[in-house]
Amino acid sequence: MKNAVGRELPSYIEGYGPVRPFAGAHAPAGRPERAARPAGGRRSGGKLLPSIEEAIKRTGLRDGMTVSFHHHLRNGDRVTVLVMEAIARLGLKDIRVAASGLFACHDPLAELIDRGVITGMTFSTISRGKVAQAISGGRLKQPAVLMTHGGRARSIAAGELHIDVAFIAAPSCDEEGNASGRTGPSACGMLSYACADARYADQVVVVTDTLEPYPLHPAQICQTDVDWVVRVDAIGDPGGIAYGPTRVSADPESLSVARSAAELLRAAGYIKPGMSLQTGAGGISLAVAGEVGRIMEAEGVTGSFALGGITAPLVDMLHRGLFRALLDTQCFDAAAIRSVAEDGDHVVISAEQYADPAAKSCAVERLDIMILGATELDLDFNLNVITGSDGAIMSAAGGNSDCAAGAKVAVVVSKLVKGGYCLVRDRVTTVTTPGETVDVLVTDLGIAVNPRRGDLLEKLRRADIETVDIARLKELGEERADRKARPRLGDRIVGVVEYRDGSVIDVVRQKLDGTEA
Repeated sequence: MKNAVGRELPSYIEGYGPVRPFAGAHAPAGRPERAARPAGGRRSGGKLLPSIEEAIKRTGLRDGMTVSFHHHLRNGDRVTVLVMEAIARLGLKDIRVAASGLFACHDPLAELIDRGVITGMTFSTISRGKVAQAISGGRLKQPAVLMTHGGRARSIAAGELHIDVAFIAAPSCDEEGNASGRTGPSACGMLSYACADARYADQVVVVTDTLEPYPLHPAQICQTDVDWVVRVDAIGDPGGIAYGPTRVSADPESLSVARSAAELLRAAGYIKPGMSLQTGAGGISLAVAGEVGRIMEAEGVTGSFALGGITAPLVDMLHRGLFRALLDTQCFDAAAIRSVAEDGDHVVISAEQYADPAAKSCAVERLDIMILGATELDLDFNLNVITGSDGAIMSAAGGNSDCAAGAKVAVVVSKLVKGGYCLVRDRVTTVTTPGETVDVLVTDLGIAVNPRRGDLLEKLRRADIETVDIARLKELGEERADRKARPRLGDRIVGVVEYRDGSVIDVVRQKLDGTEA
């Protein structure tokens, strides 16, 4: 069967189950009734336990169950590996890991995949590393499920992603389980992606390296959701939070792209009082934030909020009075972490409030501007951030699809040729975000507007901003690209790409050695 972006899908995937095909970016995202969470009750002797192994035993974790983790410490996280290695020592097998994100620090999990300790995975962000290689190469027994940030929260709340035990890394916590990311030696700012896990998992274990006197307040995770607390020497290294391209690009061509994008937004009328904005954490996206900020300051514009993962440039915009608030699900650097602790208008929100499409409302639906990154874009404006041009898994949707669907304008910013490949393809390797929600591509060699947005094309024409057809950009990029081969992919499905409503928008097939002409 085919879905709404024309991808041929099986009706059933072994290790995943029945496939509900993607029906469109704005198809209803209802939430089925879920079973009630098992009743808790006062634990005899209190909640504080001496070790992770003891916590695993107390939860009754068994073969075949699902455990979850979150990624606010990003590449500095230590808890996921500590817990999974303890599970392995206890002889448990066939465990499904439901992480909000995985990074290079989680490379030891690849060995547990090979040993059969881990047989399934779900995540909404991942970086290149041994775990991504294991999945791409077909070593994980069941297909990995790649979600969006909002889709993960929706799936947990709906009971589709059932979590038996959630392990939450908390920089500070009291003995009853009130936990926060604001304070402690491993402060990460917030625990937003763990909120759904804490609320809906059958059992919740908070792992901390800093016990505070009761009551810790304000708490981001409440004691009413926590079963057990374990203190360890260190939950991670906060120096690993600023991982990847989280700094403003200094490259002249990238800065030119950023200026073009900001001028386009100004000319189209999106930079205005009360505006809202989210950018990615890539160098060009952050440069766009800086250029938009200069326009806002010059024209006396105060926006309502900036959203999503927060970085130093957005904190600076808050301090300069360019936004009334930051709505934050994740801190990407030390400046953002300090701001959470110090700025009253830096607001911590859960992943459900951020982007759950089945919630009664969510913040992405209030977005005016979304600045997107991309690995590939095709002639229908479908966007890929999941697989590289070599066919290997290198990321997941994160908030890309969520924000593109909610924003009034979604702008992809990129150099047209990256790593020797042309960004624009006839068909992307993997559809992450459907073209119906992507409005503009801004590159160093021109701007292309989705034909669906005739209104935007007309505004840019009136402002004398030149645009070109997406097919012409593809021609220009291919003239300059020195790498054109496509990856060799097998028939085996190693990843299922879920859209934010839980429907299947694409699949990832096993990467084989070599390339195709």
